[in-house]
Amino acid sequence: MVDDLTQRHNRTPARAAISNPDVRFDRYTARAVDDGWHQDEDLPILRTEVSEERARKIITRNNSPDLSFGQTINPYRGCEHGCIYCFARPSHAFLGLSPGLDFETKLIARPNAAEQLHKELSSSRYEPATIAIGTNTDPYQPIEKTRGIMRDIMQVLSDFNHPVAIVTKGTLIERDIDILAPMAAKGLLRVGVSVTTLDPKTSRAMEPRVPQPAARLRTIARLTAAGVPVRVMVAPIVPALTDHELEAILEASSSAGAVAASSIVLRLPQEVAGLFQDWLQQQYPDRAKRVMGRIRELHGGKDYDPQFGKRMTGQGEWAAMIKQRFKLATRKLGLDRSLPDLRTDLFARPPQRGDQLSLL
Repeated sequence: MVDDLTQRHNRTPARAAISNPDVRFDRYTARAVDDGWHQDEDLPILRTEVSEERARKIITRNNSPDLSFGQTINPYRGCEHGCIYCFARPSHAFLGLSPGLDFETKLIARPNAAEQLHKELSSSRYEPATIAIGTNTDPYQPIEKTRGIMRDIMQVLSDFNHPVAIVTKGTLIERDIDILAPMAAKGLLRVGVSVTTLDPKTSRAMEPRVPQPAARLRTIARLTAAGVPVRVMVAPIVPALTDHELEAILEASSSAGAVAASSIVLRLPQEVAGLFQDWLQQQYPDRAKRVMGRIRELHGGKDYDPQFGKRMTGQGEWAAMIKQRFKLATRKLGLDRSLPDLRTDLFARPPQRGDQLSLL
């Protein structure tokens, strides 16, 4: 339920979550109560806090059957973009932090990420395979502007001629075109840009600190102009809220230069279900019941069904209709194609200090 004290005081501008659910691993719960000393004074605005951790391992591997990548990197934990629908929110609980406001405001940077990546790629046991970045939290979220961790990571990957697939909503990716474009020219890079809605008001409510839709379309155009292949990701599709925009998003993205497309329906794992419903009641009370009814229809009567093969597409008539609309629209726009596999044959460890020089 919504924390009444948090809601009463306007201390969370440009945040999507309106509460801080308990950490599911904790034995104890916390509740805000009025102790009688309240004098109608506003609590201070909730600011973003950034702490640091030194990564002992930076490449994470997975074997999920419905994911297209086998290894990934996360430069940051938590995400200031604050998308209310973010499926990564529950991962904050593993840090002893809430998937709610903590996920948006208590971030963790990994300043030695590039150094550790260099070490792991230099291992004689390492075998190159595409690394996905942005699959959990966004590498181009606002704090990257000052931290530059993602740029350092990309420089290491470039030095090793290592293939990488990036997913982002952040226009800050344009800063790194000087690294991205040469990698793309070698067949080492592709980018997925997520566009959830074209409506600025809906976007600001759902994704409060994400660049506006028009800005993301301009980013697609600038990346494309630099020779970077871009896939538009219509994700997530929110039933009864953004699903009517599917064709318009695809058309606008195609016009901007996107060469492929994908889509994922809304999924609400763990604490995300409660956070999303609280947000829905606050932002769209007139359609909250309809939205949740459609979501439960997608997931067999539940808020979420985590089964592989179903969790990203849903099931039932509405899911089938969305699939057909997506198929027809992408075929019409020429977006119904898979991007070629990224190259691994160019991978090479750069010379290290102390290495014997080649006589060739």
